[in-house]
Amino acid sequence: MTTTTVTVDVVSDVVCPWCYLGMRNLLQAWSKLGQDAISLYWRPFQLDPTVPAAGLDRQEYMLGKFGSVDRINSAHDRLKELGKAVGIAFNFDAIKIAPNTLDAHRIIYWAGTLSPETQTRLVAALFRGYFEEGRNIGDHEVLLAIASEIGMNTAHARELLRTDTNRKEVLEAITAAQRMGISGVPCFLIENRYVISGAQPPEVLENAIRQVAEAKANGELDNGQ
Repeated sequence: MTTTTVTVDVVSDVVCPWCYLGMRNLLQAWSKLGQDAISLYWRPFQLDPTVPAAGLDRQEYMLGKFGSVDRINSAHDRLKELGKAVGIAFNFDAIKIAPNTLDAHRIIYWAGTLSPETQTRLVAALFRGYFEEGRNIGDHEVLLAIASEIGMNTAHARELLRTDTNRKEVLEAITAAQRMGISGVPCFLIENRYVISGAQPPEVLENAIRQVAEAKANGELDNGQ
């Protein structure tokens, strides 16, 4: 366990399977570090902002990216094996729509203003809904249902989605990530200065957070070391 709390910001997209794996790996690392070891926040990123608001047929979309069904199946099989190790039951056959994730990120952003815990629970529910249940997380009613399932105020969420509330802030956060040089996700920002890219194993994340916590406790971060 660590006695110094470290801030971890995860830049991710909720249609990225590697981000789902990265989340589970981080939560596993967190369980070893202790409840107070991390302050966790989620930052938005869109792997493909060109997807229309109504979404696209996922099979056609994936064929456009991978070129063949065999290559899609190979990628999915690898992800399924990795998922089993961390309790994720990837169900790619259930996913019919490749959604635009901007509105999902807007709900996540709002959840972060309520509490970090609410934000993390929502991110987890969106990942599970999309990758394990095949729910269209680009659809407003689906987003509202998932928000309701974790106890969020759906009236407020509905009003948010009906308007452009926080749209500018979310887009600016995505642009900020790109300006930092982030082009792939997940990306873990520790104390906003140390970067870990990709769905690293739990022990890698755990060790990195321990090292930063020790440096922070010793005042080394304040000295710019």
